[in-house]
Amino acid sequence: MTDTHLETAVAQVNAAIAAKRQPVVRTFFDEATFTATHVVHDPETKHAAVIDSVLDFDQPSGRTTHDSADAVIAYVRAEGLTVDWLLETHAHADHLSDAPYIQQELGGTLVIGSEIRTVQDVFAKVFNEPESFVHDGSQFDRLMHDGERFSLGGIDAVALHVPGHTPACLAYVIGDAVFVGDTLFMPDYGTARADFPGGDARTLFRSIRRLMQLPDATRVFLCHDYKAPGRDDYVWETTIGAEKSGNVHVHDGVTEDEFVAMREARDATLGMPRLILPSIQVNIRAGHFPEPEANGVSYLKLPLNLL
Repeated sequence: MTDTHLETAVAQVNAAIAAKRQPVVRTFFDEATFTATHVVHDPETKHAAVIDSVLDFDQPSGRTTHDSADAVIAYVRAEGLTVDWLLETHAHADHLSDAPYIQQELGGTLVIGSEIRTVQDVFAKVFNEPESFVHDGSQFDRLMHDGERFSLGGIDAVALHVPGHTPACLAYVIGDAVFVGDTLFMPDYGTARADFPGGDARTLFRSIRRLMQLPDATRVFLCHDYKAPGRDDYVWETTIGAEKSGNVHVHDGVTEDEFVAMREARDATLGMPRLILPSIQVNIRAGHFPEPEANGVSYLKLPLNLL
């Protein structure tokens, strides 16, 4: 079966490389959550996207600040950029999104994959959300589907559905660069876990193999880095060629069954992410808090003995 959406992405990357029409990427790394927020822009038109923003959250006190987002905003303003897009690769389980605050300050259309509705269905039950919480993705401005095309100024872009880590994961191919969320990590660290509700190791393998059909020179920007053993620095950029030849979990030659066996065994040893419970409640709401209660305060739930 022909994958026309992938073919579109491959052609786009090759054309961007040939025309030297490549986006500029500036990354802001939040060491507290090991998260890379990318600001990507067209150097000719100055139109930009912010990908996977971070709200600073102190769990013991329940207090939030916008220091990480303010650094992004300051950069955008200093460079004279126009933010068209606020792109979420998925509903993160390890940090809270600060997209609404950035949107308030800079504008832009807030986007996530259309399968966020599946994620909302699952976690609405986990958190016993009230009937007022709708499961249709309408908290976001736009839900993108596999193969949906958009642009960043004069640079072509396309969304690719890459489920496995979560059902809603999207990779955004912008010019010669792909922003893969948690699907892949640096070659020396491997791949994302696949044991969250709706995750699946076999599906993840197929999504990764799909991404690996992009040209070897495709720049790959990751959402996280955790410093693999023996490496002293955080890194969040690699290439498809480097992932194919050197990814410790899924390099060329690793079979689907081998990957699934490895991934499932590894996932069984992993603890829950530190911020998963607050993160999911906020991120399925597009970065908004639950509705304030009668005293004007928003609350996050902590389900006991459920997960």
